[in-house]
Amino acid sequence: MWSVSVSPSVFQGIQGMCVSVRPAACVRIQRGMCVCPAGTVAGRGVERVTPTRGGPAGRGGGRGLRRFEEIPHTGSSGWLNLVKFWREDRFKLLHKHMERTFNTLGPIYRERLATQSTVNILLPSDISELFRSEGLHPRRMTLQPWATHRETRQHSKGVFLKNGAEWRADRLLLNREVMMAPAVRRFLPLLDEVARDFCRLGGEGHSLTFDPSPDLFRFALEASCHVLYGERIGLFSTSPSQESQKFIFAVERMLATTPPLLSSTPPPPPAPPSGHNTPLHGTTSSATKRIQRGVQRLRSTQAAGGGSGGTEGEFTGILGQLMDKGQLSLELIRANITELMAGGVDMTAVPLQFALYELGRNPAVQEQVRGQVRAAWARAGGDAHKALQGAPLLKGLVKETLRLYPVGITVQRYPVRDIIIQNYNIPAGVRSVSDPGRWGAQESGEGGACGGGGFRSLAFGFGARQCVGRRIAENEMQLLLMQILLSFRLSVSPSEENSTKYTLILQPETPPHTHTHTHKLTNTFTIWST
Repeated sequence: MWSVSVSPSVFQGIQGMCVSVRPAACVRIQRGMCVCPAGTVAGRGVERVTPTRGGPAGRGGGRGLRRFEEIPHTGSSGWLNLVKFWREDRFKLLHKHMERTFNTLGPIYRERLATQSTVNILLPSDISELFRSEGLHPRRMTLQPWATHRETRQHSKGVFLKNGAEWRADRLLLNREVMMAPAVRRFLPLLDEVARDFCRLGGEGHSLTFDPSPDLFRFALEASCHVLYGERIGLFSTSPSQESQKFIFAVERMLATTPPLLSSTPPPPPAPPSGHNTPLHGTTSSATKRIQRGVQRLRSTQAAGGGSGGTEGEFTGILGQLMDKGQLSLELIRANITELMAGGVDMTAVPLQFALYELGRNPAVQEQVRGQVRAAWARAGGDAHKALQGAPLLKGLVKETLRLYPVGITVQRYPVRDIIIQNYNIPAGVRSVSDPGRWGAQESGEGGACGGGGFRSLAFGFGARQCVGRRIAENEMQLLLMQILLSFRLSVSPSEENSTKYTLILQPETPPHTHTHTHKLTNTFTIWST
């Protein structure tokens, strides 16, 4: 079956044609950081990709409609391409491979690996066309090893692994508790509490050099669990639980072992290889234990006369809200909370590493954002929501970080009707992978909604199928960066660029080390790449 998708990976465990949208980190990036208030567009960013062979340079291109088979491709033999991927370690450097290919073939190309195929697109106007054709039930790539793991154990799937009407029904219920503005207002104080506690870890009056990534991973898990379960799990204590540490390790291993399995053909057997099965089981088992304890606590509250949502005005976590509403079965609640917990670690901690690195190497931007943050914090009187509203540059900082280093390097969709992209006919059902990170309307001449103006930065995907944990992640990052900027100054050694690698997400090749030095009320981080 032909398929079109926008996804965090250009590969999947089903046969068919995939069209992919790819983030800006994979095309030539101007390295200077440009931060502007949320809702505005930077006048620079990704350099224009000029086709050197293959298709027309634009959607019209001055030519008649061309056949799907005429789309430029990387080679007709899927098996030879797969051998090259393994031999040249392209799975680890997929983002760089895509950058080279876009610069060689232009803003659209096909790629075949074994029996699996993708169509990759780059420009915002093309992504806009793909969005208009995704239908009522937008379909994304299924991570088959993860789905198989749950199916063989007869566990329900959350919205991340579902498609069709069942996905839509569950997603609409989840949106009310994780995406809507009233829900965000309820969990913002919990995220702010964890962010403040994180900044107290640095203390005062001492210097040290350390790798900040373990602390950022602990922060991400502590913050997401506080929102999901309405209680702290103690990761900032002097002796954090081994269970939580094992969960973080299992998530990292799960992300690292997934991409090679996605390229295997035929699809993985019912029991995935032990090297992948173990971290999958680790994440599921740890989340299940945490959920069971949360359910028991909430049921005790109900038995004592209060609802799962706690007393009036009290927020007891997304788990409690979903139980109190009673619209999802407990098994479906478990499945979705497990996915949110697993997705709430690396997807937040890794962008925070990149954000601190970029702030340190761009002192003018850092001071500009800090000035606005301090003024907003003073006016807000400790209200996190008001403080964020008064600091639009902070949101712009997070968006720019995700443009430079998108967590998922592609976004996938399957159109429900035939579409025309770059003058090529793309049949319905063809999976398309797109580049979600392209900014710069002045460069591309594609301003406005019709020209793809809303599709220049898609780190969390787009439309109804965008990341369900987006609001948690965005506010988690903004609040931590706010507290850091209120307390610390950042600087980076100019000796080395921050290199990246791809697992299932984009990560630093080596986490930057940090030197902290405290001067009364101001701490100085010196960050460099090793």
